Order: sequence, then structure tokens, then C-alpha cells
Amino acid sequence: MGKDHALKELLQAAMICALLIILGLFPGIPLGIIPVAIVLQNLGVMLAGELLPPRYATLAVVVFLLLVALGLPLLSGGRGGAASFVGPTGGYLLGWLLAPALNGWLLGVTQAPQRAWWVEFLVAATTMVVIVDIIGALFLAMQAHMPLVAALLSNLAFIPGDLLKVALAVTIARRLRRVVH
Repeated sequence: MGKDHALKELLQAAMICALLIILGLFPGIPLGIIPVAIVLQNLGVMLAGELLPPRYATLAVVVFLLLVALGLPLLSGGRGGAASFVGPTGGYLLGWLLAPALNGWLLGVTQAPQRAWWVEFLVAATTMVVIVDIIGALFLAMQAHMPLVAALLSNLAFIPGDLLKVALAVTIARRLRRVVH
């Protein structure tokens, strides 16, 4: 049973990686105030953190980001290559590596999936919105040569959409867990 379970989780990680690629087909919405767009791909990262154990959630994101680093145009708007990691959006991509693992770990520690919807929502919002936005803002401030406070404040434009995506990810994950288990 152990090998079958590991294979199942590996296949789920591959499906999340494929979902990240598909979500990259949707173009980002530029804000104009900062060189970072609103994208749908972080919904895939959120689903990884909600549906997979931390190790496999991170694996799905790592494989996706390795494909991007190799030059495949998989990021929203058809971007790709190593330059994506050193530009203004690089911090958000690095945050994508940390967020699913942290979310999965906190879900396990708090047993949020067995609790009310809002408890799981708060865990996911904290790990996959706040953490990613802080890491992204730190990197944005360095790369765009802007004050850290301005970079943090500019991230407020992402919060409503990100919270909607978290709500959607938590709802989808809770329904899928019921069906799968």
C-alpha cells in the first residue's frame, strides 16, 4: 500500500503542475503602479498547498519553476526563463516554493480540514497570501529600487483577488477531499 500511496501522491503532484501550466495560459492583469500583474496561477499554488502533503505540494511547484527556469514560457503572459527569477516578480515565485509546504504543514498541525471552513481559510490566507506577498514585496523593493513600505502597500491591490482565490481553493479542496476519501 505504501508504494501505491506514494504513486498516487506523485500523480496528484503532476496534475497540479499541469494545472499551473494551464492557468498560465490566462494573461495577467497589469496594475500599472508596479511591474507585477494579477495572475490566476497562484490559484494552482494554493490548490497544491490545500490538496497535497507538503513534500508533494512543493515538488509540484519546484517542477513547474524548473520548467520556467529552463526557458519554457509557462508563466502568465508567456514569460519564462531564468530572468523571471531575478526580475520584479522573482520574489513571488520564490514565495510560491515556501507557501504550499507551510500551508500543508499548518493544515496538519491545526487539523483545519476537519474544522470549520473559515479556520482552513484563515490558515490558507495567512500562508499563501500574506507570506507570498511579503516575500514578493521584499524582492520587488530591491529589484524595482522602491521603498519597502511602497512595495508592501502596492501589494494591497492583490489582497481582494487573492482572498477570493483562497476561498475558491479551500472550497474546491474540501469538496475533493470528501470525494477522494
